[in-house]
Amino acid sequence: MLKLNGTVFMPSVLTLTGIPGLESVQCWIGIPFCAMYIIALFGNSLLLVVIKSERSLHKPMYLFLSMLGTTDIALSTCILPKMLGIFWFHMPNIFFDACLLQMWLIHTFQCIESGILLAMALDRYVAICHPLRHATIFTHQLLMQIGVGVTLRAALLVAPCLILIKCRLNYYRTTVVSHSYCEHMAIVKLAAEDIRINKIYGLFVAFSILGFDIIFIILSYVQIFIAVFSLPQKEARLKAFNTCIAHICVFLEFYLLGFFSFFTHRFGFHIPPYVHILLSNLYLLAPPLLNPIVYGVKTKQIRDLVSKIFPSKDLS
Repeated sequence: MLKLNGTVFMPSVLTLTGIPGLESVQCWIGIPFCAMYIIALFGNSLLLVVIKSERSLHKPMYLFLSMLGTTDIALSTCILPKMLGIFWFHMPNIFFDACLLQMWLIHTFQCIESGILLAMALDRYVAICHPLRHATIFTHQLLMQIGVGVTLRAALLVAPCLILIKCRLNYYRTTVVSHSYCEHMAIVKLAAEDIRINKIYGLFVAFSILGFDIIFIILSYVQIFIAVFSLPQKEARLKAFNTCIAHICVFLEFYLLGFFSFFTHRFGFHIPPYVHILLSNLYLLAPPLLNPIVYGVKTKQIRDLVSKIFPSKDLS
């Protein structure tokens, strides 16, 4: 690592500060974060076991849910072990290449989750608006192609972020990252060179994936609501609407947290930095925690199977 004119040439190690301004209480903040992670791991793993063990759940809706659970486990595991290392064991250093790998994994899994939510919305659209064609459209082959497609789309679109950082940014003003994990803009802002291309490409990825997905998810649910409210029987309307409630909750939770974190980070100049960091952490940790709870509560088949695994005791 060569220092020149107050800058660092191609640093080999970066330092993650954790949550700037809250360093004295980071050890306590780590406790609820660790609890969230453990609950997320348990809930999503239980969901995967239930779906795999019950053949009646080997349907598109539940297979997409298992993809979502797998992505949630991977996403939370990418950030929390290192974050707890900073909070509890004072291990802030991370190799530069490892930091870039963590950044790529985090943003890739975020984009994969967005793609899966889009696929789930389209699945509900076909199931409610074209029920007779659902089985012929959403075959197991198509599900596999969707899974591979959303993964490749995310991995390939995020990969140039690594290349632009590695190849274009050679000199850095500091090696201290004011964040608790390796986030794209947090790394880019360390550079002492022109970062406009890196910023533009980061925004392009965010809006080309998340923006594209959210538009088609909204269009799908608009069509679903039109179809549901056109049903003549009230019972049929309620049944159709209930099948979408869990999806809508997960959709709102993921995108609202994401956009709130994004806009406060970009435009909340008067908000303390620790608020930005806490929002970013919650954006990545809350969906893996809440998704299995939402589907466990709102989906009768999953709720019944979980109650068989953990039967309630009759205390009378």
